[in-house]
Amino acid sequence: MIAGLVDAILYYLGAALLLIGGVLDVIAAIGMNRFRNFYLRLHAATVGAIGGGFYPLLGLGMIALTMHGLGETRLYIAGIAFTTALFLALTAPVGSHALAQGAHRGRVVLPEPVVVNKLLEDEEKQGR
Repeated sequence: MIAGLVDAILYYLGAALLLIGGVLDVIAAIGMNRFRNFYLRLHAATVGAIGGGFYPLLGLGMIALTMHGLGETRLYIAGIAFTTALFLALTAPVGSHALAQGAHRGRVVLPEPVVVNKLLEDEEKQGR
């Protein structure tokens, strides 16, 4: 009785996470087309990577745990999904930050409007 209830909760929570991931991917795609500069588009791309990748992978792992017909394979599928979600959650923000910092330091893309630029102030103090 309890196992069936836990399976149902995991299944529907996983399905909801898949749906949320799809919605976030659509929102990120709209943002990539509508935002006006590099930094805002980079934010939209990160939302797409985290929201459109992390949440569906968690959902897939939860749904895989409820598929008892797969036998032991369901544990492998869930483990791979959870591991990939963790790896994505750790690397996507780092990559986004590295792109933004490289674009800013290389002065390839200048943010507009600039109110306060602490990175530029630090570079001028260090003589770069």
